[in-house]
Amino acid sequence: MELSELLTGLTYEVLKGTVERKIRKVTNDTENIGERDVFVCIKGYCRDGHDFVGKALERGATALVIQSEECYERWIRCEDFLPDSRNVTIIRVSDTRYALALMSAALYGYPARKMKVIGITGTKGKTTTACMVQQLLNYGGHKTGLIGTVRVDTGRRILSSYNTTPESCQIQAYLHEMVVAGCDSVVMEVSSQGLKLKRTAGIRFEVGIFTNLGRDHIGTSEHADFEEYLQCKHLLFLQSKVGIGNADDPWYEEIFEGTECEKITYGCGGGCVQMDYHALDIRKICRRDCFGIRYRLGMADGKRQAEEIEIELPLPGHFNVYNSMAAAAAVRYLGVENETIREGLKKIRIPGRMELAAAWRDGMVFVDYAHNAMSLKSILQMLREYADGRIVVVFGCGGNRSKERRYEMGEVAGRYADFTVITTDNPRYEEPGEIIKDILTGMKRTNGAYVVVEDRREAVRYAIENRKSGDVIIIAGKGHETYQEIQGIRYEMDDRKLVKEITCTQILS
Repeated sequence: MELSELLTGLTYEVLKGTVERKIRKVTNDTENIGERDVFVCIKGYCRDGHDFVGKALERGATALVIQSEECYERWIRCEDFLPDSRNVTIIRVSDTRYALALMSAALYGYPARKMKVIGITGTKGKTTTACMVQQLLNYGGHKTGLIGTVRVDTGRRILSSYNTTPESCQIQAYLHEMVVAGCDSVVMEVSSQGLKLKRTAGIRFEVGIFTNLGRDHIGTSEHADFEEYLQCKHLLFLQSKVGIGNADDPWYEEIFEGTECEKITYGCGGGCVQMDYHALDIRKICRRDCFGIRYRLGMADGKRQAEEIEIELPLPGHFNVYNSMAAAAAVRYLGVENETIREGLKKIRIPGRMELAAAWRDGMVFVDYAHNAMSLKSILQMLREYADGRIVVVFGCGGNRSKERRYEMGEVAGRYADFTVITTDNPRYEEPGEIIKDILTGMKRTNGAYVVVEDRREAVRYAIENRKSGDVIIIAGKGHETYQEIQGIRYEMDDRKLVKEITCTQILS
């Protein structure tokens, strides 16, 4: 494809060379660049792509897209830098992140336009809702891709996921693969970071879903403050044809303020019958091998006659009532029939989300991804409704993330669990002991009983081997993840397999 075609829709300045030249690929990764490729310089939190222009040129980059005037002055006008640089095209734009997204979409022939794209944002519930939407669409006869926290499903292969919302060039590559595989729809978790960093720029969402908003992801490497966090979530609905929102959430109005998308509401709080989708007569399911929930789903979104169906979920908690309502609203808007929704939700399975890892006559072990205070509190409160015995939680906090999250999670565990085993999560580049000290700051605001077992394997073993009759153990923080990240290296670590090794009990699926 010609470089000029890739630049369609962008305002740019040609500093050097010509845009009439053939291009093979667009990337911001110097480790993945070669001849006839465009290197887009992205300024990140830790590194600035403009500092790697030399490496890109050495590897054969044909064109550079820059944002920094300093970069042009420092590298390009230096005659003795690289002989090959004389043949390179230099383009300057006001925002290289936006340029990367639009150029990548053009390179792959705008694949998002060839499918129904469903985007989901919120502090918690994104993964569960995304998996529900994908499974319901597939159950209804669609072929549906998925980009999210748990995995990437291109319709051709299943891949591990490293970011909830990948870089824009990777998103477009996945979308292209889905189109080739015959997918007619794709479900995408859209994180606030992904929106802030313009990873979904240029994508028109057929449906956008807002699950909820809590005070999380505030820190030097995430969002400056809550207002920025909220505004980033809001961006999804400027790109959406239809916005499906949790009207029980206190931030619902702010999320949709100033947007022109069609609104569909859901909820189960007071006055919920006024909402388009509402839950009534919510009851818990409590069996030896299953915690779940039943409710009546009322539907009156104006597109069809008001109807009601009985929903049974093999997942516990009021928060899953919300997640399932959002999923039902989305797929029903896309044409899935009520009976398909009812039957599909009975079969829902979400990896690492309240996943039953072991069960005995007098106790159970669950694995869940809850990695912030809001999610942990929801799960512990929910388990209190089901458990006859103690609630024991095993958790740690991720390194290179907000300290406030650690204080809050420690306090939540102390207040809502009967016993806490504090351990490591993904310490990344921090010392585990320092992270644990921060967790203890929150824990000591309570009278909660706890023990510190730094090694995560030993912490899980401690909880299981010291269980009492009736205990419900929740191993929180990693869920579906199959690794533990320490000093930049990912070591094998799967909480579900670990429970199996310790208990010699078959994992129930």
